[in-house]
Amino acid sequence: MQTTGTTLATIEQAKKLGILEEEFERICGILGRTPNFTELSIFSVMWSEHCSYKNSIVWLKTLPREGACMLAKAGEENAGLVDIGGGLACAFKIESHNHPSALEPYQGAATGVGGINRDIFTMGARPIAQLNSLRFGDIRSDHTKWLIKGVVKGIGDYGNAFGVPVVGGEVFFDSCFNQNPLVNAMSVGIVKVGETASAISYGAGNPVYIVGSSTGKDGIHGATFASGDLTEDSANDLPAVQVGDPFQEKLLLEATLEVIQTGAIIGMQDMGAAGITCSTSEMSAKGEHGMDIWLDKVPARQAGMQAWEILLSESQERMLMVVEKGREEEVESIFTKWDLHFAVIGVVTEGNRLRYFQNGELQADVPAHDLVLGGGAPVYQRSYTEPAYFAEAQQFNPSQIPVPNDLREIARYLVSHPNIASKRWVYRQYDSMVGTANMSTNKVSDAAVVHVKETEKALVMTVDCNSRYVHADPEKGASIAVAEAARNIVCSGGKPLAVTNCLNFGNPYNPEVYWQFVGAIKGMGSACKALNTPVTGGNVSFYNQTVISGKQAVPVFPTPTIGMLGIMDNIKTHTGLSFRNAGDCIFLLGNLSDDINCSEYLFSWHKVALSPAPEFSLEHELKLHKLIEVLISAGAVESVHDISDGGLFVALAESGYSGHLGFAIHTPENLRGDAFLFGEAQSRAIVSVNAEKLEVFRNLAAIVDFPVQEIGWVTEGLVRVDDLVYGEIDEFSALNEASISSAMSHAGS
Repeated sequence: MQTTGTTLATIEQAKKLGILEEEFERICGILGRTPNFTELSIFSVMWSEHCSYKNSIVWLKTLPREGACMLAKAGEENAGLVDIGGGLACAFKIESHNHPSALEPYQGAATGVGGINRDIFTMGARPIAQLNSLRFGDIRSDHTKWLIKGVVKGIGDYGNAFGVPVVGGEVFFDSCFNQNPLVNAMSVGIVKVGETASAISYGAGNPVYIVGSSTGKDGIHGATFASGDLTEDSANDLPAVQVGDPFQEKLLLEATLEVIQTGAIIGMQDMGAAGITCSTSEMSAKGEHGMDIWLDKVPARQAGMQAWEILLSESQERMLMVVEKGREEEVESIFTKWDLHFAVIGVVTEGNRLRYFQNGELQADVPAHDLVLGGGAPVYQRSYTEPAYFAEAQQFNPSQIPVPNDLREIARYLVSHPNIASKRWVYRQYDSMVGTANMSTNKVSDAAVVHVKETEKALVMTVDCNSRYVHADPEKGASIAVAEAARNIVCSGGKPLAVTNCLNFGNPYNPEVYWQFVGAIKGMGSACKALNTPVTGGNVSFYNQTVISGKQAVPVFPTPTIGMLGIMDNIKTHTGLSFRNAGDCIFLLGNLSDDINCSEYLFSWHKVALSPAPEFSLEHELKLHKLIEVLISAGAVESVHDISDGGLFVALAESGYSGHLGFAIHTPENLRGDAFLFGEAQSRAIVSVNAEKLEVFRNLAAIVDFPVQEIGWVTEGLVRVDDLVYGEIDEFSALNEASISSAMSHAGS
């Protein structure tokens, strides 16, 4: 059926919208005619990488997606859903808002927070915690400071007003992120098993509602914008950045959860990327039905919006709901109670056609199935090539790096390095206490711990990825990201359950970038299988690179951020990282190693940009987890802290800060002093043990076949390595605390 009121599209228009020539021909074949511009716009957003995962889905399907706790398969719903026992389920997901944050950091980050929370409560789960993973460029740069201030304020303002605590996160700095920051937001929610809602549409004659904010021109072609490189002309795409309203979202949350309880909702989906287009097509395709949508019924903020503008708008705080016919008054009374705008904008139809009308004229007629991931959206497997830098990195020989005579200066340098220093300047702008369930504020641990109220359980959660490791070796680096996330949960007293991921890479058409992507997927998959943490879903963000003055784009470090969820069956097992008593013995769990590869010490102090990823063994990692679990269960340890960025010295210092307790340690014979203190070999942790429990500790450690070495003891405040006094712990704490705030308060270079 030919549409009316719009002109036919051209191949030139298709290319401008990011549609390949062969894809344009395929669209013509699907429709049996040339599309009009509105239809072409629909295909352009739905077939963008952001919505269709056309360049990544082949590899994503290789990730482990089955597990005993899984209640929804990866990609099946708006977020992952896992059983946490006691009739409760947890919905959780992480997504990126990188491109919008690069142009307009405040709104880019704020709407990222809003969008990921909507993914959670659309399923009927109440969000209880947020985390974020941030990457910025050189902190000395004024541009980087502008980005940091905008992103942090956007996250804080939106999350604080919405009323969900930020309980954890990470911040990493490297010059590769100077123009293209990464802003990954994670949300976690709780719902009773069997009381979830699905993103589905069926039942001919059922009305289709839009609920929430009015539709404007903000965010138009946002999905297409996110599926291309940033350039110096990207500022012209500011309309592709959405504007958020957290107070409207709070009303939408309460109304959504209440309306689900009525049982009158067939299905619902939030309007994120591609707006009305995405929600109508994905819900219809899943339910194997069609829809007639009347665009002139959509509440609009601006007069005269064209059909394609309404369809592609990504205005925030909007939901699409399909309601059981005859129960309209029941759901409308709830929307009215919460002072929300709503309108019936369509009806469910038999068949699979999506027909969009405006003022009685048919503007677009497309098949839902052919638009969506898993349906007719194109799927590609791109070629990939190992980059030359990888072989160069393998040639690094640590023996070329002389061991400095005095390591005290390096220790001070590292504790104050932006990648290791306290991120208090960032997280003090977030409300971490709203909801009164965050257990990590009173007892700091490697992962965030959030009490599941009215139970003895807690959720344990973290976000992790060392981008430099992944750049050095994508497969090993991604495995380490999964392992460290699990290690943080285990060290806190929890058990890892499942993973969501946010995969941040450069342009997939670059064979070297795609090689990084493929390697990372392989590494992630092997680690998730070994740790029994299935992947529940997530997000792929390609095109994280900037083209300036027509020069060849330099992609950011590959960053497959891992958001991991764990369970603590009894909150009494919550274990902190802080030393508790002077005189307690300190043990290193894991191998003694001369490895300085890819460490912050090697990169920042010695300026060695290329070296292999650090030592890592999945088998070794699993044994470490088993040992820590046994020790915590028996109450044999006072504190547990994993060794990661900055190495052993940084881990010991972090354990001492809050209690003003220092440490005295000795370097084992035949070991490089710098590697012992600052190396980042994996699968290691430090524990402190009270003298009264030493025998229990040693007996348990002997049962698990894993290296354990006594390296020193906790002091009243003095920091000493071998025969050298490094200073007081409070001196290191002051350096650690002042670094970021000092950098942010001074003019950049």
